[in-house]
Amino acid sequence: MNRVLTFLAIITITSMYSQSMTSEQIEVKKTIETFFDGFHKGDTTMMKSVMMPKVIMQTTFINKEGQGQFKDDGGADNLLKAIANRPDDQKWDERLTSFNIQIDANMANAWVGYEFWYNDTFSHCGVNSFQLVKTEGKWRIIYLIDSRRRDSCNKE
Repeated sequence: MNRVLTFLAIITITSMYSQSMTSEQIEVKKTIETFFDGFHKGDTTMMKSVMMPKVIMQTTFINKEGQGQFKDDGGADNLLKAIANRPDDQKWDERLTSFNIQIDANMANAWVGYEFWYNDTFSHCGVNSFQLVKTEGKWRIIYLIDSRRRDSCNKE
């Protein structure tokens, strides 16, 4: 019985430590969540509050012919304009499904799984890869590339 209890204690402690985030990782996660709070609310000021003045935005996907595609989205201005001009009858819901955050000094990478729902209908899934820098004591997004696919998604 003692062996079983010891084993369960080791598994529990190991699980707790492997899932815990550092305070810096928590701040990076909050930065990304603030970005998406603004995205969902249509609040570009909120989004800009966690972005550097010039953010590079790109997309990659596999087309119908099975060929890898790469698209430069022209920077954050296009996204911010789309958010600001989104019609009231459109609901864009990007559901974040996972976070893997790595930090070195004042640079961070966040690998964030997501599902995108348009007007409560599943559209696609993928990963957002954020590059962030910490300036003036605050994490800010400097680069974002996302992948997009319609298959192999664990949707509700």
